[in-house]
Amino acid sequence: MRAGIALRQTGARFREVSVHAGGSDPVALKALSPSGRFPLLEHGGVRVWDSLAIGEYLHEQFPQAGLWPAASEARAHARAMAAEMHSGFEALRSALPMNIRQQYSGFYKSLAVRREITRIAEMWADCLRRFGGSGPFLFGAFNLVDAFFAPVVMRFVSYDVKLPAPLSAYVDAVRNHPHVIDWVERAPGDPQRADHYEYER
Repeated sequence: MRAGIALRQTGARFREVSVHAGGSDPVALKALSPSGRFPLLEHGGVRVWDSLAIGEYLHEQFPQAGLWPAASEARAHARAMAAEMHSGFEALRSALPMNIRQQYSGFYKSLAVRREITRIAEMWADCLRRFGGSGPFLFGAFNLVDAFFAPVVMRFVSYDVKLPAPLSAYVDAVRNHPHVIDWVERAPGDPQRADHYEYER
């Protein structure tokens, strides 16, 4: 989702391919991506196989797209937030797998998950206060950090995470952004289902 939204932000033409259309054989996937993992961006002869690296590559190729904030301090803060999201929050990822097809009212959150939700809420509130300005997004205008937190936004909606009003407004702004809407509307067309991402109601 992160790479897909970042690509949409550039305004460039691109084609999305489901790598699981032919199955999930590790050898076959390794032939497509050096790590055997995805997303993978192919651009000419360049192959980039990590979502954060894809974001950085797109920023270099499309500097006018506003993927990072223009101001140095804001850009450094944005990169730190994206990196923390990219490498952390294991409890939230494990206990609240992204499943935009479902909503679980009153879903139980362990202490570890609640602590990570609190950390994310603190990050959002601090960023909106320092850099949000008059815009609805973390740095005013939609950028790569919002793309990186979009899967978290979807988790918070699916698993009924309660947030104070300013942060709920941010969640709504991300959900209603055209790039996110486009990605979500295309998702039901993907026939892949991950049974371990489904909880009984």
